[in-house]
Amino acid sequence: MAAEPKLSLIADRGIEGDRYLLGAGFYSKKPEVGRQVTLFEMETLEALARDEGLRFGPHEHRRNVTVRGVPLNHLVGQRFLIGTVLVEAARLSVPCHHLEEVSGKRVFKALLHRSGLNCRILRGGFIAVGDMVRPAE
Repeated sequence: MAAEPKLSLIADRGIEGDRYLLGAGFYSKKPEVGRQVTLFEMETLEALARDEGLRFGPHEHRRNVTVRGVPLNHLVGQRFLIGTVLVEAARLSVPCHHLEEVSGKRVFKALLHRSGLNCRILRGGFIAVGDMVRPAE
């Protein structure tokens, strides 16, 4: 999967073209409002390489948006903006064994407690590479 420079986030639905919104491909079929978009820290990918010797690219983690400089674990229960899109952090994401199957890399244990942040989209719009993540007004 290639990086997209711009995504359309639809309030209370998900990301335009995403497998969850389309109900296509491999995905968890457990309905959950707070899983409309999932963020992932670039720093986690760097830590995997440094600490575990695992090279894992932003296109491999199966989350929707990769951020830098945003400690996601601290945002659970908070509302914040990505560009102009308003989201609410529902819960921390958990790694799945399917990720190991499709990547061929033993990352499950290394991603415990740092596998991303599941969010609900409260106000949709577009987000683009370089948009800031900041507290909601």
